[in-house]
Amino acid sequence: MRIVLDTNVFVSGVFFGGVPGRILEAWRDGRLQLVLSAAILDEYQRVGQALSAHYGGVDLEPILALLTVEAEIIEAPALPAPVSADPDDDKFFASASAAGVAAIVSGDKDLLDHDGWRTVRVLRPRQFVDQFLTDK
Repeated sequence: MRIVLDTNVFVSGVFFGGVPGRILEAWRDGRLQLVLSAAILDEYQRVGQALSAHYGGVDLEPILALLTVEAEIIEAPALPAPVSADPDDDKFFASASAAGVAAIVSGDKDLLDHDGWRTVRVLRPRQFVDQFLTDK
């Protein structure tokens, strides 16, 4: 399964583990494929470095390096019209649309409000894990 992770889910998984960490673990284990654009990767890096400076003790470089090798990095043209109330969130929809992914995983209300846009599901991390990563 190919998914787009919003930045908060990515950094939460890296820094704090929990449910977002389980999603990153599933990606590292090859059970799903992360899809992202250069703009998303840049945001992961910027936000991750800010958190590293604040929390310390987490080396972000290994996972960023792994992303550049193992994630599917795509070109995501700008959308013809805004989708989200927050223009910064449109990069996630643009990537999902360009790559034809099944879902965006996010806890961001602005993204969640657009579940079903162009058939793209927007799922909270717990919903995603319960629906796709839990052995039944």
